[in-house]
Amino acid sequence: MGITKKERSHKQMLWISMISMTMMFAGLTSAYIVSKKREDWVSFELPIAFYISTILIVLSSVTFFIAKKYMKQDQRSQSVLFLSITLVLGLGFIFFQFHGFQQLIEAGLYFTGKESNVSSSFLYVITLAHLLHIFAGIIVLVYVLFKSIKGKYTQNDHLGLDLGAIFWHFVDALWIYLFLFFYFIG
Repeated sequence: MGITKKERSHKQMLWISMISMTMMFAGLTSAYIVSKKREDWVSFELPIAFYISTILIVLSSVTFFIAKKYMKQDQRSQSVLFLSITLVLGLGFIFFQFHGFQQLIEAGLYFTGKESNVSSSFLYVITLAHLLHIFAGIIVLVYVLFKSIKGKYTQNDHLGLDLGAIFWHFVDALWIYLFLFFYFIG
């Protein structure tokens, strides 16, 4: 069975959206690199919470992959279980991101105000932009989980699950890029 016109058009729209998101983050990280030459640039260490959140989001991609595999094997209850775990891991990612912001503030790195600096402001802007995409991913996860619980996806009809997985893996890969960027460039 080949790809339907509907599947092709939905996946193309998603890929175009992800390419434009990638371009936005490429622009932000390029601006970060250019701004590092400023005299008032302050180097910083990534908060420990960002390391934990990175582990959680990678695990969430693994569990989403497993959930999709179970759906294709027509094991809906297993798929729902792993989608639920993915959602919990995604929420854990958000929790540790905000905990990381708290650690940055405790280290004297503020987003705005007279105590802020350009380097910490960039870090906040880039990570908050990513968090907006994670919030979108959480909405997608809740939607996919709800449809899975209701039995709307089957072994042969799981386009929404596929699209949700593509987007979730994208935000995972995007965070890994950002984390490595800040780790090595920051």
